[in-house]
Amino acid sequence: MRISPALALSVVLVTVAVEAQSPAPVNRTLTAVPGIKVGHVTLSSRPTGCTVILAEGGVTAGVDVRGAAPATRETDLLSPVDIVQQIHAVVLSGGSAFGLDAASGVMQFLEEKGIGFQFGSARVPTVPAASLFDLPMGDPKIRPTADCGYAAAKAATTNPVVEGSVGAGAGATVGKMAGRERATKGGIGSAAITTPDGLIVSALMAVNAAGDIVDPATGRVIAGARADDNSFLDARKLLRLGPGTPAQPREHTTLGVVATNALLTKTQATRVAQMAHDGIARAVYPSHTNTDGDTIFALATGANSQVTDGSRVGALAAEVVAEAIVRAVQQATGVLNVPAIRDLKR
Repeated sequence: MRISPALALSVVLVTVAVEAQSPAPVNRTLTAVPGIKVGHVTLSSRPTGCTVILAEGGVTAGVDVRGAAPATRETDLLSPVDIVQQIHAVVLSGGSAFGLDAASGVMQFLEEKGIGFQFGSARVPTVPAASLFDLPMGDPKIRPTADCGYAAAKAATTNPVVEGSVGAGAGATVGKMAGRERATKGGIGSAAITTPDGLIVSALMAVNAAGDIVDPATGRVIAGARADDNSFLDARKLLRLGPGTPAQPREHTTLGVVATNALLTKTQATRVAQMAHDGIARAVYPSHTNTDGDTIFALATGANSQVTDGSRVGALAAEVVAEAIVRAVQQATGVLNVPAIRDLKR
């Protein structure tokens, strides 16, 4: 049967109209909060990289460091008693303390755009940073540099965050309570909640934990130390059995950024960061250990001036942090003989 040109045209017009009415995909990642951008750089020479969270308009911020082996930069400025009231970016990186160099590149990027606090003719952006330990994944001499930070900042967009084994999560692993050789791949995960009154709370997590990842919805270990048959040994059971293979110091860390459009003070943002750590405790076992440097930053844009309840934001922050941690291992891909959960046959 032949279709007339007029009929064909009408079919095309109807198709275009239907497509035009299709809703855009909902962004359920950190960039769901307007004013927040995210960019990754992943090195090809070994599994490592950095992730830059840009807030070019300035945001109120707080931080809470719970792990005993942190690698951080400029976190003291976020204390509620210190003079700086807003920051312009956060950098998460691999490479242990060496990776903190990535923040210098982000500062350069922002300075070139005229972003930062003005002191005479100078602009000084405030860019706190935290790094995780991934040096055993390939050549430890290769780590994120200032150039990586600059490139990640330049690549930052408001698009949904790319998750998995990218950026700061490229070399991340989890489940090392029975030794690194039994670990499972970690990575970057992100999640967001939007409430009927327009409040948005979102999180981005770089998951490189010594412990296992537990799905709070089921209580099941979904990534962690592996037995010979690739079942999970379950750190909750291992610790009850007595001393095993100790996790090595400074080799871990779960890093995160929580963002909200609520209007919060610096003190409230700090409390949100503290409450957000509950999400790590729900999804990582054990968490906040002597061998982790667990750190969470909290950013508040203040765009939704009707929401000023920091406790509410903090409670929701814990939820999205736990969800983002679960997504980090679900979206990860295996590398250098460390399998992701998608690779395991059990």
